[in-house]
Amino acid sequence: MRSDEFYMHRALDQARLGLAAGEVPVGAVVVNAAGEILGVGYNAPVGGHDPSAHAEIRALRDAGARLGNYRLDGCTLYVTLEPCLMCTGAIIHARIARLVYAAAEPRSGMVESKANLFAQPWFNHRVAVEGGVLATRASRLLKEFFATRRSS
Repeated sequence: MRSDEFYMHRALDQARLGLAAGEVPVGAVVVNAAGEILGVGYNAPVGGHDPSAHAEIRALRDAGARLGNYRLDGCTLYVTLEPCLMCTGAIIHARIARLVYAAAEPRSGMVESKANLFAQPWFNHRVAVEGGVLATRASRLLKEFFATRRSS
C-alpha cells in the first residue's frame, strides 16, 4: 500500500491544475481500500460557474460516477485544504471512511479550525481524520496564489 504522502502528492497535482486554471489551488483524490485512485478533482467554482465545484465535491462526483454509486464505503479522501461545511457534509453523506488533509483552513475549516463536524453525535457515520500531511507544501501553494492575486 502506498503512503498518505504519495496520495497527497496526487492531490497537490490536482491543486496545480486548479492553479493553472486560475482557481484557488485546492486538489483532492479519492482512493479505495486497494489503493486505486477512483476520483480526482480541483477547485473550479469560478470557471464552472458552480459554487459547489470544490475539489472535494468534484473528486467525490468523479469516484461516484466511476463506481456507479454515491456511497464510497471504505474509501479515503485526500485533500490539500481542510474541508468547509459543504464538503464536510458531502464526505459524511458519501460514507468516506477516512479523510486525510494537508493544510488547516483557519477561516472556514470544519475539522479543526472552526468546528469539528465529524465529532458530532447526531451523524450516523464516522470518518477517521488525519490532518497535516504535506501541510507546508499545500500552504505554500495557497500563499503564492493569494500573494500573486494581491499584487495584481
